[in-house]
Parts: sequence; structure tokens; C-alpha cells
Amino acid sequence: MNTHRPIRIVAMAAAAAFTYLLSAAAPVAAAEPTAAGLWQRTDTGKPGGKPVVWVLMLDRGNNMYEGVVAKSFPQPGQPTLTICDECEDDRKNQPILGISLIRDMKRKGRVYENGNILDPRNGDVWKAMLTVSPDGQTLTLRGYLMTPALGKDEDWFRLPDTAISQIDPAIVAKFMPEQAASLAGKPGAPATTVGKPKAVAPAPAPLPKGGAMAPAPVK
Repeated sequence: MNTHRPIRIVAMAAAAAFTYLLSAAAPVAAAEPTAAGLWQRTDTGKPGGKPVVWVLMLDRGNNMYEGVVAKSFPQPGQPTLTICDECEDDRKNQPILGISLIRDMKRKGRVYENGNILDPRNGDVWKAMLTVSPDGQTLTLRGYLMTPALGKDEDWFRLPDTAISQIDPAIVAKFMPEQAASLAGKPGAPATTVGKPKAVAPAPAPLPKGGAMAPAPVK
């Protein structure tokens, strides 16, 4: 009579039950925060500073990310920039609102590398990288010329979803169609028109290097 088979069956059942209990007790790993979303740059680089620009970071697929200007704020003593007349690539003479500010960011966990950022005031394009804080609330931009070691950090701060209602409806419709549809269903929602850009005033006189929307200067 084979007495070993029942013992083996009981042992296998016990091992399976133990494995199940371990897997059930193990905490579910939280997904890493991404750069996707709406971010605010302030004049002080601190959360309580006055807003300079809102940048909408977009997931373009294949771990590639892009950032567009969602809203800009007039700065004391500086002319309001409406178009990028100093740009030298496909962004030349494009409206600042909605312009592709950050390009080619490749995600590696919470770090985004090998990208670049445009300074729309003078058309300069800087190499750049981004890092999302562990809590997902701060986005650190590092602009540089040759190597990240020679750059300087600048912090941007995540805005709540409610801030979307303060963005031009055309921008929401173009880059966030799902949110646009949601807003359109609410009473009193503004009409949205997407098409040719609105006419803009003549571009102000060119500014010197840097400016309110420029990335952090390299030391």
C-alpha cells in the first residue's frame, strides 16, 4: 500500500495555501508618479510664488513626453510675449499659448532624459532633463548646455485637476479632449473653438537672453 501519496498531496496543499496567504498579505506596490499633468512655474521657484507659466506635460506613448504652454501670466516690467518670432525651427511665429515648450523627454522611472526646452523669448533651445519627486507633486527641471553636471535645477509644482477650468478652452480641447468633453457637459461651460489661431498683436521688441519663461541659467 502506497502511504506516501496522501502525505505528498497534503504537503502540496499546505504549501499552496501558505503561498496564497503570503501573496494576499503583501502590499500592492503603488505605481510611480509620472510627469503627465499640469505644472506651475513661479517667480520664486517656491510653491507660494507668483505664477509665471503653466505647462501641460503630455504622455505621447513609448515613454516619450512633451510639454506645452497651457497658460502664461503677465510679469511686471516685461512685455507680454504672444508669438515666438525668434524661434528658428517649426515653432517660428507660432502662438506662445499651446507652443511645444519641452520635447523628446524619454522616461526612465521618475527621471526623463535626453530632452530639450525652448526659451520662447529668444528662440534658444536648451538640453534638459526632468525628475518627478516621490510624492509626484514637484517636477525638477534641469537645463544645461553640454552636460547635466553644468546645469541648474528649477522646481515646478503640480496643479490640481480643478485648475483645468482656468485654461483656455481651445487648449483643453486640443490637448485634453476627454476633459473638454466633461467640461462641455457642465452648465455654463464656455464654448470651445479649435481651428486657426486667433490674430495676435505685433510681437514686442526682442528681449535680451533669459526672461520670465526661460529655463534656469547655467552656472
